[in-house]
Amino acid sequence: MHIHKFHPTKSFDSERGLREMTQAKTQIEGTFRKLWVSDTAALQAHLLRLDPESRRMRFGTPVTDYFIEHYARHALGSHSIAHGYFVDGILRGVAELRGFRGVGGGEAEAAFSVEKNLQGGGIGTELFARTVLAARNRGITRLFVNFLSQNQRMQAIAKKFDAVLTFDSDGVHGKVDTPRANAMSVFKEAVADSGNVAERVFALQSKALGSA
Repeated sequence: MHIHKFHPTKSFDSERGLREMTQAKTQIEGTFRKLWVSDTAALQAHLLRLDPESRRMRFGTPVTDYFIEHYARHALGSHSIAHGYFVDGILRGVAELRGFRGVGGGEAEAAFSVEKNLQGGGIGTELFARTVLAARNRGITRLFVNFLSQNQRMQAIAKKFDAVLTFDSDGVHGKVDTPRANAMSVFKEAVADSGNVAERVFALQSKALGSA
């Protein structure tokens, strides 16, 4: 077993998540927001669109359509916090935070998926930043992420957040220690959520007017 500690030029302080989110946004066209149970069909469609290699990177093994359909039906709810990336109203990338119980969850696990034609454009970094911020604001002090050894792109993203990476025969296991929540971190998530709600309302109104 080999442990690799990434040492960035700046430590993961209270503003790190905001900087990563802001840098990614300047290069990305599309919308990020939290996912709800009502997004279950969109999540299933996104996961079914993943090519075989992206499916393997997301789930750690090849999976069938049946597996994805069953997984998506139970993925969203009070037991998880998920963020999505939408292009023209279609879900194209997802980050899932799972394994915690309410506020003060202690530890949790995160998983990510981005459709192949959109990989490498900063979407994963944005989703990772939002996931870390959500974890921090719920008292989660340690976030775990697991990757296949070939998934160098997600390993590089994890390193941006001071991940400790452990390599073994099962793949790569990342551990991110998150700082305590404070007024600024809670405010940042609230602002992001309020902006997302406004965008959703506008989109629904535009759709309604267009069909009138």
